[in-house]
Amino acid sequence: MLTLHGFAASNYYNIVKYALLYKELPFQENLIFAGSDELLRVSPVGKVPAITTDEGVTLSESSVICDFIEETYPAIPLYPESATERAAVRQIMKISELYFELPSRRLIPYVFSGTNAPDAVKEEVRQVLTRGITALNRLCQFSPWIAGEQFTMADIYVHYVNTIVNAFAATQLDWDVLAEIPGMKEWNDKMSQSDIAQKVEADRLANMPKFMQHVKAQIQAAQSK
Repeated sequence: MLTLHGFAASNYYNIVKYALLYKELPFQENLIFAGSDELLRVSPVGKVPAITTDEGVTLSESSVICDFIEETYPAIPLYPESATERAAVRQIMKISELYFELPSRRLIPYVFSGTNAPDAVKEEVRQVLTRGITALNRLCQFSPWIAGEQFTMADIYVHYVNTIVNAFAATQLDWDVLAEIPGMKEWNDKMSQSDIAQKVEADRLANMPKFMQHVKAQIQAAQSK
């Protein structure tokens, strides 16, 4: 049986978890936080998520894991048949990660510490997000799914990227980023209403106390040095 390593407060963990649930694959979860020796044994750089395959091979990086899942268990596909259309799906995923998720992550320490990010940081993040908005406006179709008529990995990926944008960029910048892309908020709401998304969210909320305890312990350890 597949083992998913990580924690439910992680959006990347939830991308993989959603894909596994969507494909109706049996798997078990191993709660493990970043920075631990246990995680380094299954993830070369200690990042969440990681999986252990049925053969005992460990893999990390969410996009790599998602590709492995798709190629190994193709019965319920999450990518189109056409190579060009598959590339278009991956293009949306990559742009959302580079120009939506990663810049928003720069604001996480300020949100967790209850402080405002410096204006220079906010402006830099805003500039990168603006590039992402321009690109996603050109690429997203919402007809009804993000890449067209077929539900794909891009729907899962962008939905969980948006959780980071909403939680950190929107609050620090006082900016409804998703509203800048016509159709994005409505699509995102529809995604959040699926049975799988609601299960993933319930598990995330249940995991949050342990995650916040872990974060506080890390902050205290850093301050004591």
